[in-house]
Amino acid sequence: GLVAVRRLNFGLVQGRLFCCRALLLLTLFPPVEPLQPPDSMHLTAAQGWLELGNHEEAFEELEQIDAPLRGHPDVLEVRWGIYASIEKWDYCLEIGSAMVRLDPARFTGWINRSFALHCLKRTKEAYEQLKEGLRRHDEEELIWYNLACYACVLGKKFEERKKLEKAIDLGGDGVKTRALDDPDFDALWRAGEKK
Repeated sequence: GLVAVRRLNFGLVQGRLFCCRALLLLTLFPPVEPLQPPDSMHLTAAQGWLELGNHEEAFEELEQIDAPLRGHPDVLEVRWGIYASIEKWDYCLEIGSAMVRLDPARFTGWINRSFALHCLKRTKEAYEQLKEGLRRHDEEELIWYNLACYACVLGKKFEERKKLEKAIDLGGDGVKTRALDDPDFDALWRAGEKK
């Protein structure tokens, strides 16, 4: 109820402060190794809770991870999912940006940062920043797909079709099915492009 939400919001702010401190440490000494037990077990548990839709328990598991490791890219990815589940897009933007800085070779940071920008109604910025990620990850279907979504929202008709076709080439029919139900493509389908 309301008490749980208040507790969670306090915990998220507190976790955010720990996360920022850990980010400072990890910026100076980036992780090269995967998390080890018991931190890896807390991360796995947090992932499980998040998949079950329980962001509060997921958050509590992340808080059990050693403080300097809370800025590890794997931890940040789960923390992004927690904040996304409660639509705290400003926190998601901060975490996604940190993911890109810490590990630009991980395509999810690029997607997470841009998706947060899009949810904050900053779609043009989301589009431009994800285009930068495409230079590093041009074989990732989800980057092409999200770029097509943002292009459609921005009214870039030629680009939206081209990028959606590339996403479908990379991801198959499942991508086309997803696009048919995606409200970001409404303008494309209204224009008679639904095939």
